[in-house]
Amino acid sequence: MLPRIILRDANGGNFDITQILSFVFKKDIYMPYTTLSAVFKALPFEADNISEILFYADEKCIHHGIADVIDFYSEYGENFCKISSRGFTSLLCLNQIEPGIKTNISFNSLMDSFYTLPYVTHEDNSDTSNYIYVKSGSNMWEGVANLGYKLYGFYPFIRDTNTVRITPVPQPNSFEYPDTMLLKRGKKRDTRRMKSHYHMADFDGVYGVYELSDSYVCDLNIVRHSFFDLDKQFLYSPQDALVYRDRFNCRQSLAHYCIYSGYNFEDLTDLISFGTISNKKISSVKIVGNNNGIFTEIAVYSDYFNRD
Repeated sequence: MLPRIILRDANGGNFDITQILSFVFKKDIYMPYTTLSAVFKALPFEADNISEILFYADEKCIHHGIADVIDFYSEYGENFCKISSRGFTSLLCLNQIEPGIKTNISFNSLMDSFYTLPYVTHEDNSDTSNYIYVKSGSNMWEGVANLGYKLYGFYPFIRDTNTVRITPVPQPNSFEYPDTMLLKRGKKRDTRRMKSHYHMADFDGVYGVYELSDSYVCDLNIVRHSFFDLDKQFLYSPQDALVYRDRFNCRQSLAHYCIYSGYNFEDLTDLISFGTISNKKISSVKIVGNNNGIFTEIAVYSDYFNRD
């Protein structure tokens, strides 16, 4: 893999960067955008006008995002630049919709009718059988997550650079890594977000009607109670508000992962086999580059949203 960064200014001019000293690229099934951080040698340029950052693996662009942070500096007689960027789908987390109930709304209309977000595309889905309730202060991504869950019981994710999907890709690529190709593989459990009991008030603000306890979490001797008002996002089935919270709080609770040298262009919901994992959907991709080489870590989550 040959990494390359392009810094694009507001006038459309490009600065092509190949002397990259280090970089970290991440995408995750639960993260609404890709991320890139990097340090590289650079000729002096006007950082104030940089508006976009593109990251290429060989000739394929795998990140296209906002120039969140650009730190151009000189040290020991050489010029360096440190950058941090989130994909343009991060704008879904930074834009709000007028609060209230949006009936007969499809995924297409949710993505297309409110704002034009640069470079953001989405899966085609015109199903209008559902509604969303936009809470005060909530953002567009929360609406996408709510609608996607109602339609398919799945959490939305970012495919390619800035494509929002609410279902896995229909024709995923497949990857297989025997132990001889791996530098490391393992299994990790994370219980920090888990809650044992959920309590939601009814229409009159009274608790005791809508209750949920997670037996798996309780068996781990984790005692964490959560109380909240009636969630109008789930008026069609109030109990689902508790189920959704439980699933979301148990995200990434168990991960099988592997690390190998290089990068083979895996993407989220592609299929992977390694160790005891056989043809499971990829949940996370992390690429790290430095003076030791380029290494990719792939993770497969086993949680409520990711069970075949």
